[in-house]
Order: sequence, then C-alpha cells, then structure tokens
Amino acid sequence: MSKRDYYEVLGLERGADTKEIKKAYRRLAQKFHPDRNPDDETSAEKFREVSEAYEVLSDSEKRAAYDQFGHAGVDGQAGGFGGGGGGFGGAGAGGFSDIFGDVFGDIFGGAGGGRRHPNAPARGSDLRYNLELDLESAVAGTSVDIRVPRHVECERCDGQGAEPGSSKETCPTCAGHGQVRMQQGFFAVQQTCPTCHGSGQHIKVPCHKCNGEGRVRETRTLSVKIPAGVDTGDRIRLNGEGEAGLNGGPPGDLYVQVHIKPHHIFEREGKHLHCEVPINFVDAALGGELEVPTLDGRVKLKIPPETQTGKLFRLRGKGVKPVRGGAPGDLLCKVVVETPVKLNEEQKELLRTFQDSLGGTNSAHHSPKKSGFFDGVKKFFEDMKP
Repeated sequence: MSKRDYYEVLGLERGADTKEIKKAYRRLAQKFHPDRNPDDETSAEKFREVSEAYEVLSDSEKRAAYDQFGHAGVDGQAGGFGGGGGGFGGAGAGGFSDIFGDVFGDIFGGAGGGRRHPNAPARGSDLRYNLELDLESAVAGTSVDIRVPRHVECERCDGQGAEPGSSKETCPTCAGHGQVRMQQGFFAVQQTCPTCHGSGQHIKVPCHKCNGEGRVRETRTLSVKIPAGVDTGDRIRLNGEGEAGLNGGPPGDLYVQVHIKPHHIFEREGKHLHCEVPINFVDAALGGELEVPTLDGRVKLKIPPETQTGKLFRLRGKGVKPVRGGAPGDLLCKVVVETPVKLNEEQKELLRTFQDSLGGTNSAHHSPKKSGFFDGVKKFFEDMKP
C-alpha cells in the first residue's frame, strides 16, 4: 500500500512553516490518539501516519530530502512509531521529542500544554512568611522588619553558573535540548539527559561561589508595612521578593501571611471586638458607672439597676476599622456578675439578714427568673405522673 503525501496527511501546503506544521500535528494527534478513540480501530493507524508525517516535516534535513525525492528520500529515516532505530538520540530542534511531550501533556492533563525549553527564562518560586502580630498593631497598622532566607542571583557569575572568563557549552549528548529519546520498535520513551540533567548546557568551569547553580542562598531583612485593620488570614504581597528566577527569568513574590495573637482582654470577630466586664452584685442591683478598656483608651460605661449577668452593652465605633474600608466596628461588652468570695462571719450574717428581708429563698417578687424556672420544673414532673 502506497503512503499518502505527508503534507496531505497534515492538511498543509508545501510552503507551510514550522509553526504551522507543529500546530497541525498537535490538532491531529489529539484527534486520532488511540486513548481518545478506544472504539475506533483505525485511530492507531491514523495516529501513526500523522506522527510519521510530522517527524519528517519538522526536521529541516528530512524535509528537504522528502521535498526533492518524495518518500524514497526518507524511507528508513522516519522512525516515528513504525520505524526501526533504537538507542539514545538527541531531540532535534522543534523535533518529534518536543511535540511528543506537548501532545501527551495535553491528552493526559499535563500542565501548560508543552515542555519548556531547558534554557528558557523561568520565573522564580513564590515564598511565604508567617507573621504573628498583636491585636493593637494589627488594628492600628505598623511596620515590621522580617528576615527571609531565599535564593538570589549569584553576583560573581551574574546568574550564569560559569566562572568569570569561561562560558557554558551546548551539551553534546542532547544537543542542548535537555532530553534524549530511547526508541525500541513501536515504543519511544523521552528521558532527562544524563549528562546535563535537563539544562541543555554543560559548564566546564563552574562558578566557585554558587557551584554552577547561578543562585546563592542568603537571608535578607525586609521592612513590611502592615496596613491598619488586617486580620488573621490576610496576605501582604511583596513583588519580586521571592526566589530568584533561572536563566534571566524574573523573581517570584513574597507573601506575608498574617496571624493575630490571642489578646488577654479582647476577642476579635471581623470588625467587632468582644470583652467580658465583671461587676459586683451591688452594682448590678443598684446600678453604677464603670471604666471599661478600649483600644483607644478607657471609657465610662453606665450600668442600669437590676442588670443581669450576660447582658451586652454596645459601644459603637470602638471596634476595628476594616482594612478594605468601611465604618469601624463596635465593642460588645458582656457583663458578668461576680459572686463575692472569702467572706468573714459578719459579712455572711449581713447577707443572711438581707436574704430574709427579701422574703426568704422562695421570693418570686425579687427573683422572677428563679421563680419561673422552678415553677417550670415542678410542672414538668407533674406532667410526667401517670
């Protein structure tokens, strides 16, 4: 059976450039891949045909031979999925190895739809720094100095990895592509180059400061401005303060993760603050005036007569002004009536006299909640009787 014209297989004109060839192959390889067409018996043959056409047309030498002599000029060279030739071989520029990785990355969920060239600039990694702040600093805003360990570009070799006066050379094993291909019959496996470990370049004389990496580890002190109103979970981004990039790529960013320490008085809930205010039972019964703390200082809080424990008093605007704008929150003061302790005999007798003056322990007039509770308990047990 005669082979179809490779340009026809890929649906291209003879003057198509490398970019058009690669685009056509990606589209057709994904369309005919056997894993995407398990019920189509012809998909494997179509996939092999498309791959063979691409392997020839993407290689300038093979393409020139094919354009001049047709299939006779490349028979035995188009290994693809059906050819012979095993062993290791460098992946030609724009050749089958690159597109093999591209297509299988797309089919099986690879990131980004293509293998990055080993010598292409790469952005540095982002870093995270966990910062603990006290509540006062978080509410008012502040500036803090932090020490961040990270990789920075080596100044001695300007990030090249080679000792000044020497230079990098193209890896002889993979011809600078960082990967080699082992092919045995139908199967082809692409692996990281064992000589350059994927960099595509060989350094004869590594920089003695960075040992050829192009980056060194250092700890840098940074001043971070904390805006007023930040809360636990907020992140502050410092552009370009992450890890240094590779091959001249830009640095990553530093994210300062904020965590607010527990406070001994206040508890924060969004833009509102909560606190408990203990009062003695005399002030609770007769009323009075107390000084309560806020983040702005002390304020007077009027306690009305007959105040019960658990009552909330709202001080408007004494909470936190949100970092993203808006009105400040409130301070919610919860009253807790404190029972006196360490009483002497005289004080205990006075309390007994006071209790008798209320009508004893069963006074419903002065303790309506207590009376109502026990009336409910009594009715509950009466309803349970048969």
